[in-house]
Amino acid sequence: MTTRYDEPHRLARTFNEVFRWLAEAGISIAGTHALRVRGRTTGTLRTVVVNLMTVDGRRYVVSPRGNTQWARNTRAAGRVELGPRWRRHEVRAVEVADDDKPALLRRYLDRWYWEVKGHVAGLTPTSTDDEVRAAAASIPVFELV
Repeated sequence: MTTRYDEPHRLARTFNEVFRWLAEAGISIAGTHALRVRGRTTGTLRTVVVNLMTVDGRRYVVSPRGNTQWARNTRAAGRVELGPRWRRHEVRAVEVADDDKPALLRRYLDRWYWEVKGHVAGLTPTSTDDEVRAAAASIPVFELV
């Protein structure tokens, strides 16, 4: 796993906050969900908005900006809470191996490229297989089981 992290600028953080608030209220915009994970040092629940992707009945979340705080917290905790405030449920989060990521990243890019363009390690829906494999190590992907 590489340590790439594309930090959001002020406007992106503002939009993320709005979408997080909506997701916590149970309003999903283009597949968004509220994800809560315990902080590595404080133990405080941190909430972010993620795109929940379902492939063959299995659920995945992707950290397109790279090794973000929520990705590091999820890796450390191994468990996250998913869903709106009143209907949260805890699930186990298992990091996907780099070799298994390319097919998932392609599906993610096909669905959400319009939203995450410029923050997915330079990938586009038309990126070659070699480009996707090369970038896979810098994009955390978790299966929620």
